Amino acid sequence: MSITGSQSPPHTGDGVPGGGAPSPEQSAVYTSEPDASRGELHIPRFLEQHLLGVAHMAMISLDARARIAHWDPTAVDLFGVGRCQTLGRPLTKVLRLPREYRGAFEPAEVFGHAWCAASTVPRVDNGELAEVGWWVYPINRPGLHGGPGDAGIRVLALAADLRRLREDGLGLMLDDVLVARPDGTARRAAGARLLRVEPALAPPSKGGDTATFARHLARLLPVTDAEADPIASRVLGLGSPAVNLSMRVRLPIAPYRGDVPRALRVRARAATGAAPPRTDPRPEQGWETMAVREPLTFLSEAGQQIGSSLDHLQAARTLAEVLVPRLADFAAVELLEDVVADSAPPVIDIDETTVMRRVAVVHNEEPGRWDGAVPEDETLYLRQRTPCVQAMRTGRPVHLPRVDRDRAGQIAASLGGRDLRPLLTGRALLIVPLIARGRVLGTFELLRKPDRPGFDELDRAMIDELARRAALTIDNGRLYHREVQVAQELQRSMLPDDPPEVAGARVCYRYRPAGQAAQVGGDWFDAIPLPGCRLGIVVGDVMGHGLTSAAIMGQLRTAVRTIAAQDMRPDILLRQLDVLARRLGEGYLATCLYAVYDPIAGSCRISNAGHVPPVLVSPRGESRVLPVPAGVPIGVGGEPFETMEFRVEDGGQLVLCTDGLLERRDRDVEQGLEELRARLAGGPRPLDRTCDTLLATLGAGTPADDIAIVAVGLDGISRDDVATWELEPRSSMVPQARAQVAARLTGWRMEGITDTVQLLVTELVTNALVHGAGAIGLRLIKGTTLLGEVYDDGHDMPQLCHAEATDESGRGLQLVSHLAERWGTHRADQGKVVWFEHPLPR
Repeated sequence: MSITGSQSPPHTGDGVPGGGAPSPEQSAVYTSEPDASRGELHIPRFLEQHLLGVAHMAMISLDARARIAHWDPTAVDLFGVGRCQTLGRPLTKVLRLPREYRGAFEPAEVFGHAWCAASTVPRVDNGELAEVGWWVYPINRPGLHGGPGDAGIRVLALAADLRRLREDGLGLMLDDVLVARPDGTARRAAGARLLRVEPALAPPSKGGDTATFARHLARLLPVTDAEADPIASRVLGLGSPAVNLSMRVRLPIAPYRGDVPRALRVRARAATGAAPPRTDPRPEQGWETMAVREPLTFLSEAGQQIGSSLDHLQAARTLAEVLVPRLADFAAVELLEDVVADSAPPVIDIDETTVMRRVAVVHNEEPGRWDGAVPEDETLYLRQRTPCVQAMRTGRPVHLPRVDRDRAGQIAASLGGRDLRPLLTGRALLIVPLIARGRVLGTFELLRKPDRPGFDELDRAMIDELARRAALTIDNGRLYHREVQVAQELQRSMLPDDPPEVAGARVCYRYRPAGQAAQVGGDWFDAIPLPGCRLGIVVGDVMGHGLTSAAIMGQLRTAVRTIAAQDMRPDILLRQLDVLARRLGEGYLATCLYAVYDPIAGSCRISNAGHVPPVLVSPRGESRVLPVPAGVPIGVGGEPFETMEFRVEDGGQLVLCTDGLLERRDRDVEQGLEELRARLAGGPRPLDRTCDTLLATLGAGTPADDIAIVAVGLDGISRDDVATWELEPRSSMVPQARAQVAARLTGWRMEGITDTVQLLVTELVTNALVHGAGAIGLRLIKGTTLLGEVYDDGHDMPQLCHAEATDESGRGLQLVSHLAERWGTHRADQGKVVWFEHPLPR
């Protein structure tokens, strides 16, 4: 504790500035033992308000690397940031200090110069501006414990809310002082100003009445008049802070971390004519309460930090971060490999086959000292009779107050085999198991520097509580991660893989789940190749989120693919899907849009069931929202669906999406649809670029709903690649069809497959002549494969059957199945179509 002169320039020295003192009639003396006969009482509120360290003064200490080593509860209230978020970080990173003040907190700059000024600092939690007074002092000693190489505390900074000080009437002075530069010059501190000085602490000029000032000082500090004389002499004689005094007192600035002390009592000092001391009817908070509150506050803040993440690996790293430097100088967390990979539940028995992985290493020593010796993400193979195995098998921590050289060698062998004896010898070691729901998840090791005392009972109790909280958080994160994986894998398995390759069209997908990973949605999309080189496109959205919606989505998508294979009109497909959804259950509600693109005819037929309409982009860059009837969602029933046909030009694009892309808090679906149309205008772009641009603009941020986008390039098929013939239903048409097919294949330069294709056409045409009815049509389409179609007016679908050796028929379709790459049948508007595909010649 130190007191500075009222207008003295900065001098070399350490210490803490003083605060206002109580009036003489309110002064008190301290005793450690209660004495009822003397009328002792708890510390009154007026004295708490005037004691420095209790009177709203924040104490912050920095080490040699300018990192925060102490951050008291008053600093939490003043700046709005917790201790766990500040310890070990530079002060300039935690607070947005004015640029001209940042150098004042660097040890190389402030060493040897006391400094004070006022600045405006925004609070971290809400950004409100706080007018803060700063008193910054250097600490000459290399460390708090005087050990060699100890970084220790090098800068002591105190801060106060100036507005609150004025309201309380405290006499803290903010001098208009000079700030020393490294080159020896000085400049005036910006923003410095003078506050009212409490008369009780305003020292007289040099050579003044030392005894009077010492008496005032004795009333403020828990010291006698004789002990206050050296302080007064130093302050008045040199005009600098008093340091290295030969007395030891405990002030409520730094919290006590040992056993809970007995509550200090105060006794009213006898004074003639003095009024009796005032008492506050409210219960007072003694030193015991303050000593207990600090660990509880730390546990609360640390527990919140650890439990704030749903990632089990991040929770393990946060555990190490909150332990350093508050409870240890080094912390390493090792988890079982099964816990890290989440491939299986944690093992029950720990033996030589158990594999662990180091997931976090945090320390407050010089950079690089532990990185190479104990690296993160290292695989560890356990050895018997090591403290780590002992802790996991017994479920109890292993505490070594001091690690000798032999013990350090054994521990080093269990930590990867490197020679860690120089780093472990002489330190206090604590190994704590992480156990949740009766299963061992791993361990974490804590080390303290040789000049730091070992882990006492209070430290071990706090660490044990944090270990329980961290283990439960890690196990919850592991289970949550597995649940998310199951949900995402279920949804991923129900969505299409790569888009199909079809003639005359290109397809591009994009899907982005909602912001919450566990809330899988029911959005689905698909592109289905149809006979005749046509393409079916479907986009749907099941109402709701979760696994139920994902399961419903998978059923509806499978149903659409099954019904689409029958080549129905879009409105009939949606009607069949609606009937199926109502049969499955009442909760099967979904919007759906189904379109069929015919690249040969250059048309698109669309039917809608309550979904957002698509946007059509012409080759010239004109975009428009297709006026598709809205319809009712799937599963409602009772309303018909309509099919509308649109002419499309080759080179255009058709973009379908779900409402997750369009709807936001600041815009509705209609506004989003108009913005989508505007962004698609200006000419077709590459499909990948189109989808990515829409996600980056309309889908920016964290979506509240899933987003599905399907972009289709309408390339079309040239008429030169299509050959169509109308055949008379008579026997002479078979050789005629063979000749026409051969001529066309020659024109397409496909003579190498002429014989096979002629044989396939012969079998299908003959089958239509024998089993069909009405006119017969033949069509060849050159796309990604050679597609052959034979049409007739009959309704009986041909069936593949097994022909016996004595049967006179039934071998035609067997021959087609053997020669063609694929074949099939489907119904047309009138009649049926039998088709085959043959690979194009190389």
